[in-house]
Amino acid sequence: MSDTLLVILAGIFLPLFPMSMLFNAVIDKTTNALARSIIIVVWPLCGVVIVSNITVAQPIWLVPLVLFTSTLYAVRILTLRDVTQWTGFLATSLWALLWIPVLQGTSAELLYSYAVSMALPLMLLVTLSTGLQKRFGAAYTDLYGGLARTIPRFSGVLVVVVVAAVATPVFPSFFILFDIVVETIATEPAISSVLLLNWLLWSWAGARLIQGLIVGRASQVKILDMAKPTVGLYAIVLLGLAAGGLYMSGEIL
Repeated sequence: MSDTLLVILAGIFLPLFPMSMLFNAVIDKTTNALARSIIIVVWPLCGVVIVSNITVAQPIWLVPLVLFTSTLYAVRILTLRDVTQWTGFLATSLWALLWIPVLQGTSAELLYSYAVSMALPLMLLVTLSTGLQKRFGAAYTDLYGGLARTIPRFSGVLVVVVVAAVATPVFPSFFILFDIVVETIATEPAISSVLLLNWLLWSWAGARLIQGLIVGRASQVKILDMAKPTVGLYAIVLLGLAAGGLYMSGEIL
C-alpha cells in the first residue's frame, strides 16, 4: 500500500474530514455500552499503528485539513444535545490534533500514550451517556434538568468526567495540548492559535453540556442514583488519569 493511501486510511482513525464521518456514524449506531467503550479506546490506537508506518513527506494539504477538522467539530459540539454524539464529535476534534505530534516526529510509544490518555475520559463519558439512557430513555441536554438534586452521585462523576474530557488541568490531555502549543507557537503560530481557539470552544461546550444536564429544577420522578462502589471505580480511574497527567507534566514541562 502506498504512503498516500496510508495517510488516507490513517485519516479514518485519527479523524480527518470527511473520513471522520465514519467514526461518528459508528459511535452513533452502536448502542452497547461496552462496544462503545472499546471503540473509543481502540479507534485512535489503530490510527497510531498506521501513522507509525508512514514515511511519506508531509502533504501540503494535511495541516490545513487537520486544523479545519478539529475546528469544525469543536464548533459543532456547541449546538449538540445528544451526549453520545457530543462525545463522538469531541473525540474527533481532539484526535485530529494528534497529527501535529505525528508530523513533529514524536515517537510511537509517546503517541500511544497520548491516544489512550485522550480516549479514557471519553470512554467514561460514553458509559455515563448509556447510564442516562437507561434511567431516562434518552441522553439529551435540557430534556431533564436538575440532575444534581435527582442523582447527585451520578452528577458529580459526570461533571468531573466532562472536565477531564475537555483537557482541563490536571488531566493528561491538558499537558499534551499544552506541549503542542509550546512546540508550535514560535515556528507555526497558526497551529497554536487554532488549538487555543478550539480549547476555548471545548471548554464552552463542556460548560453548556453540564448546565443542560445538571442545573435546573429537579424532577419529581424517583431515579436510581449511581451505586457507591461504581462511584469508587470512576474515582479510581479519574485519580489515575490525574496522576498520569502530573507525571506527564514532568516529562513535558
